[in-house]
Amino acid sequence: MTTNQLLMSIKWLLSRIFLLSAVGFLPSDVYASTADHSQYKELQQDFDSGPAVTKVCLKCHIKAAAEVMATNHWTWAFPDPHTKKMFGKQYVLTSFSLGLQSNNPVCTTCHIGYGWKDNNFDFSTAENIDCLVCHDTTGGYRKLSGMAGHPPVREMEFPAGSGNIIKPIDLKKIAQNVGKSSRDTCGICHFHSGGGDGVKHGDLDSSLAAPEKSLDVHMDVLGLDFSCTECHQARQHQISGSRYTPTAKDDQGALMRGSKEIRNPTTCQSCHGNAPHKMMRLNRHADKLACQTCHIPQYARGGIPTKLTWDWSAAGMMDEFEQPLLMMDAEGHVIYDAKKGRFTYGENVVPEYVWFNGKVNYTLPSDKIDNSRPVPLNWFEGAPDDGKSRIWPIKVMRAIQPYDRVHLTMLKAHTTGTDDDSYGKSFDWGKAIARGMKAAGQPFSGQVGFIKTEMSWPITHMVAPKEQSLTCVDCHSANSRLAKVPGIHVPSHHDHGWLDKLGWGLAGLTLLGVLIHGAGRAYASHKGERK
Repeated sequence: MTTNQLLMSIKWLLSRIFLLSAVGFLPSDVYASTADHSQYKELQQDFDSGPAVTKVCLKCHIKAAAEVMATNHWTWAFPDPHTKKMFGKQYVLTSFSLGLQSNNPVCTTCHIGYGWKDNNFDFSTAENIDCLVCHDTTGGYRKLSGMAGHPPVREMEFPAGSGNIIKPIDLKKIAQNVGKSSRDTCGICHFHSGGGDGVKHGDLDSSLAAPEKSLDVHMDVLGLDFSCTECHQARQHQISGSRYTPTAKDDQGALMRGSKEIRNPTTCQSCHGNAPHKMMRLNRHADKLACQTCHIPQYARGGIPTKLTWDWSAAGMMDEFEQPLLMMDAEGHVIYDAKKGRFTYGENVVPEYVWFNGKVNYTLPSDKIDNSRPVPLNWFEGAPDDGKSRIWPIKVMRAIQPYDRVHLTMLKAHTTGTDDDSYGKSFDWGKAIARGMKAAGQPFSGQVGFIKTEMSWPITHMVAPKEQSLTCVDCHSANSRLAKVPGIHVPSHHDHGWLDKLGWGLAGLTLLGVLIHGAGRAYASHKGERK
């Protein structure tokens, strides 16, 4: 554990103890259910697997299985309403993983189910649903990477050959203490997506488990202390707030919480309305700027860095003992891993800014690419004059990834596990990619190249207090944050020097003319008086 991680853990523990003692709660009260599950006869037994718990849950929650199996959290598939293409984790490419297929047992550690180890997973079996991953209140539930979503139910060595012994979790205790989801349960996956704490999104990491107000005004553990579902409200287990079709512009005003109106409740306007500022000039800015643009001045602000670059082409280096090379920086962050490549990180990162109208496009494995420039794995549509767009802050992840030189398509690869086809075992891109593309049902020519890629992520968490929000000079200055945003004129930045000089010159000549004219009139008047 690094110094930063230790300090964050101590801060989280102290703040949580302070909160609980201040309000007189015991830990089990924080996410209390309306029912005392410890009294249910069906839960007075020892469980030997996660599915065994789910079978008992479904005896009472008879509609839950059908609801869960209709969600994106379950299917990892999303039909894009604009293009009719299939998006979701099963289909899209990212800079952080070279494909779900063939890497299922590791990737599906964060699936809300049990047993998705290959393409034969049965999505229709209700017992495969993992109820506990979202509803645990004990903090004792966990899954281990590489076990296809199953928790450890018996003592085991993990990782294999490490000598590290993992104790089994107490499924009986956890099942008897289920309750509402929390930042802790959501954060198990969303804080650690992309392979580590804060790696992917930049505005989601474990510093939000118990943040101070300066990090996030909504989740401030001693203030509003919002859970994720305060904004990401659920309807029949479908969580609002899609990464695939976000609401870039919400002009419908505040939304009554609990309303049956079909709207996205995760927007800023759904709570704050369309005129949240006392100054009309600031409200007019909201016609062109997303709220996040001013109110999230930097991301990765909680002491946990986020990955900014990932070079897969650099993988495969060995140390002097012919063992896979692993290098860390002074804070203990991996900056080189022979199995994955080279990384760079950032903290307190200033976002990049783009016009965004809510439509996100993706490069899919079957799409042809232009190998003369960086490949956008996704891109946000938007324009200054379409009437739908706002200027949004984003994180851009830049990577170097494998592509097929013949087919001109992006490639998936088998990078996990200990079998001979895994890149982490063979260090052979040919083998790893052949396995990954076969599992994905995509053609592979055998000719591998590497190409630069870019992937964008909207920045919408880590909302700072208003005192820390951007000021006029952050944009209206020579070093404007919006300098690269097309289609706008920002005074003090986009002004043309020669035009300014010409204007001032004309103004000076005009003033000089007025002075000469005035002097002439005064002289003539004085001369007339003398006559």
